[in-house]
Amino acid sequence: MAEVPSMASEDPLADPSMETSSVGAVMHLGAASASMLVFQRLEGGGIEQIDFLEQAVPLARDVFRSGQMTVSTVERCVEILQKFQTTMEELGVPRSRPQRTVATNLLAESSDQDVFLDRIRVACGLDVETLDDGEMTRVIYLLSQTMLQELGTLRKKSTLVVHVGPGNTRALLFEGGRICNYSSYRLGTHRIMEAMRLQSLAGAGLLQLMRQHSRGNVGQLLFDYQHAKIKHMVAIGYEIQMIAREMKGRSGVARLTPEKLRQERDRVTALSTDERVWRYQTDYQTAEALVGALELNLAIAEALEVSEIFIPIHDYESALLERIPRASELTEGFADEVIQSAYSLGEKYKIDLQHAQQVEFLAHHLFTELRSVHQLDSHSELLLRVAAITHEVGHYVSPRLHHKHSLYLIQHSEIFGLSSVDIEVVALVARYHRQSPPKPLHPVYRELSRDRRIQVSKLAALLRLADALEQSHSQRIHELEVRVEGRKLVLRASGLSDIAIEQLALDSEGDLFRNIFGLDPVLALAKSPRSDEG
Repeated sequence: MAEVPSMASEDPLADPSMETSSVGAVMHLGAASASMLVFQRLEGGGIEQIDFLEQAVPLARDVFRSGQMTVSTVERCVEILQKFQTTMEELGVPRSRPQRTVATNLLAESSDQDVFLDRIRVACGLDVETLDDGEMTRVIYLLSQTMLQELGTLRKKSTLVVHVGPGNTRALLFEGGRICNYSSYRLGTHRIMEAMRLQSLAGAGLLQLMRQHSRGNVGQLLFDYQHAKIKHMVAIGYEIQMIAREMKGRSGVARLTPEKLRQERDRVTALSTDERVWRYQTDYQTAEALVGALELNLAIAEALEVSEIFIPIHDYESALLERIPRASELTEGFADEVIQSAYSLGEKYKIDLQHAQQVEFLAHHLFTELRSVHQLDSHSELLLRVAAITHEVGHYVSPRLHHKHSLYLIQHSEIFGLSSVDIEVVALVARYHRQSPPKPLHPVYRELSRDRRIQVSKLAALLRLADALEQSHSQRIHELEVRVEGRKLVLRASGLSDIAIEQLALDSEGDLFRNIFGLDPVLALAKSPRSDEG
């Protein structure tokens, strides 16, 4: 059983609305195992582990091998979850207590995901959420922050945190303890081992083929971070941390050179699968994936030419479960990181940075001043700012119909901390910053829920106003008074003598705001103070 220390009140599980000393649980259907953490909330706001259970399930094997799960795997998951529920009740966690059950985002690649989740709902009474990429990234961010706190000296340096997961690899670049870049690659421990399955290779031949298979993704990662001057890499993940536990580390961390990691890779590769199962007390799928974890981390470290690799030696799965319960609610805590990621995306597509900053400023200002009018929450505010920054990325493809190109590019990009639904909202708001307003027949828009469609329409109306006020791309408006006067939204700009360009743009782009909020946007010059002289 993995040992999890009591955590301080800032732990993501802390929730003042829950009674103190309450008992709760979180369950996770992972790539190779199902796990459950039962915990008790302490009076100080932290948590204390009561029990941690984990059993093998070959989800990743099934998904990568056949694109769907076998009946035996489905029924094994049901059996394990039912046993978890029994254990919960024995430990004082009633089935009625709010809890969370999540599944690996690899399920999104399974053709029978809906059938699988419904089988669990019927058999266990559990509504299982598939972890969204955005939420999983936030969890990895929390794990990364813990590592950087344990290694205080790294907080002052350029450090790349690499999470080689079962199906995807995430890279988070930290400068001075703050994230400044994020990227994701379709490269993972179980994905690559299943790709090698039919090759009947072992030892050096297997490693050579894996290096060739991963070359494209590793090369892209190197390109993405070639200017970062990275000297240190933090490697986190289920398999790599399992291996690191055999190494003595300072403050719970194994510290290796690339040469030492290469030696570990060769040693583990030389073991048979049975020997790995016995040595690491794990299942056969994980034992096979150990080679992939070592090879992929080594390939990345060598490509970046880092001098040292740091690996936490605590149990990855239990640490993951500690952070899952609140990860879906933490986007606002990462607002600065989300905005930075949006600017990184904009720079990738060579946007007019000053224009993007001005539109973001104006959109944010309008949102703040009109809260009583639009009645949207702070999360919508963040999505509006991201859309304002990225609304012209489509120019990278072509100025003509660039709003539609922006929709496509944003849809198929990752912005740190945002869920797939958030990305859809941002992409649509950017798409509707000009020309046609949202229409029920538009393909992406019509697939959203009613509430999301309303959210998109309101945010697009605000973005159109902000973009109209920056029609000249000259950042002329620095102060803007926003007032509702009867059926008009009066915008008074200070420090200008001529607002003809902005007035024309506002007349053209104000229809959506007028139709949604019933207010006619009007631009005027701010009155100059009267002189008392003479």
